[in-house]
Amino acid sequence: MTSVLTDIVQNSAARYAENTAYKDGASSITYTELDQKSSQLAKRLIEFKVKPGNRVGIYLPRCIESVIAVYGIMKAGAVFVPLDPIAPMVRTAFLLNDCGIHLLVTVNSQLRKLKPLLELKTSLQTMVGVDHEVGQSTLSWSAVYQTDTADFQPVSRKPEDLAYVMYTSGSTGDPKGIMHTHKSGLHYAKLSLQLYELSPFDRVASHAPLHFDISTFSYFTAPLAGATTIIIPEAYTKVPVSLSDLLEKEKITFWYSVPLALIQLLSNGLLEERDLSSIRWVLFGGEVFPPKYLTALMRLWPQARFCNVYGPAEINQCTY
Repeated sequence: MTSVLTDIVQNSAARYAENTAYKDGASSITYTELDQKSSQLAKRLIEFKVKPGNRVGIYLPRCIESVIAVYGIMKAGAVFVPLDPIAPMVRTAFLLNDCGIHLLVTVNSQLRKLKPLLELKTSLQTMVGVDHEVGQSTLSWSAVYQTDTADFQPVSRKPEDLAYVMYTSGSTGDPKGIMHTHKSGLHYAKLSLQLYELSPFDRVASHAPLHFDISTFSYFTAPLAGATTIIIPEAYTKVPVSLSDLLEKEKITFWYSVPLALIQLLSNGLLEERDLSSIRWVLFGGEVFPPKYLTALMRLWPQARFCNVYGPAEINQCTY
């Protein structure tokens, strides 16, 4: 039975144990490994006195650790709050204090960005994913992965309990945290799975950052189907030729992004030279897609269905 978001990974680990759940360059993780590593993180978070309903920040780029963080935080009964690693530190400090975040999950590569944050007055007390001394309580990923979970069970949560908070841009004032329950996120995952008919054989491109609600498709819907998600490295998003090459090599079947990413691919990605016949759904949203670019892309990929998805962050995507 799937009644809360953490059930997704546990059920997929049982049904699709050795299927690749996420792939990031040369690194990959099966559903069994994702279930195990997220449980290891959850147990460590509980040891750090993380309580049900506590907000835990995720300060990560697109990477396998971000998926482990999402499910590990929820298995601990807590609420994950995605933070934008390229946002100004003043904004990040505001979000930490607004949510009362005491613990942050990150990686060593983000430490240089985080150092200015440590000089600001925030609620932050602990960092997980850090090997170096930063003047706060820390725990490395290697230590997390040595955790014994033989006696661990995810903290029991109800569908109505809070699962994650996503913040608005704040363009009309202070950013506002949009609170989503397990029921809300799971409804979206189940409905999108049914609508787009995902299967364990699909390969989903994860292009959107975690703090953007488009990402819920690759973090919730794809694992619910037992599909493989290909995490698009940040460097590839800036070089359309490399990105189109990656899409071809990985035989991507699902693409979901803002139109700008598709326009860049169309304009500079040498799409005419790629075999992208594996793509069967192209989902886009967040901004207007000029018809001339959309038409050109539809001619290039006649086998694919194109879907303009809309929905404010408050309600996940709601129309298409």
